[in-house]
Amino acid sequence: MKLFKSLAAAACMLALMGTAQAAMPEQPTIKLTTLDGKPYDLASQRGKWVIVNYWATWCVPCVKEMPDISRFVTAHKDKVAAIGLAYDDSDKADIQAFLVKHPVSYPIAQVTLDKPLKDFDEPRGLPTTWLISPDGKVAKRFLGPVTEASLGEAIGLGK
Repeated sequence: MKLFKSLAAAACMLALMGTAQAAMPEQPTIKLTTLDGKPYDLASQRGKWVIVNYWATWCVPCVKEMPDISRFVTAHKDKVAAIGLAYDDSDKADIQAFLVKHPVSYPIAQVTLDKPLKDFDEPRGLPTTWLISPDGKVAKRFLGPVTEASLGEAIGLGK
């Protein structure tokens, strides 16, 4: 009986995990305003790979990966773009001050915990990065920090 209950609990967990993943559309959208006041629309990036990176100012692995993402985007700007999503309830001014100390080559927008993006699953940990293919479909999800090498491997490009 104990084994049956354990198996049933495991099956429920797998079903719930499958449901959460299934909620995300195959071709997600993002329409928001970046911290510098410019509109951002994921659909306008069609034809390029897009790195959608959830991060926070207090997240040490996030801060560590930001230069890698920035270098990768700069090295492949004709094929790759990125949007950084500060998943942080800090004041906008605090995030902007953070970015002065930790600049990146891609736009940053804030997504607050009470207003998550509707087409993306909420991150279960930070950093979380979604790789969107040139046709706008989700190609890969990374949980944990990415590097130039891991991005290059996923896209099929070198550093």
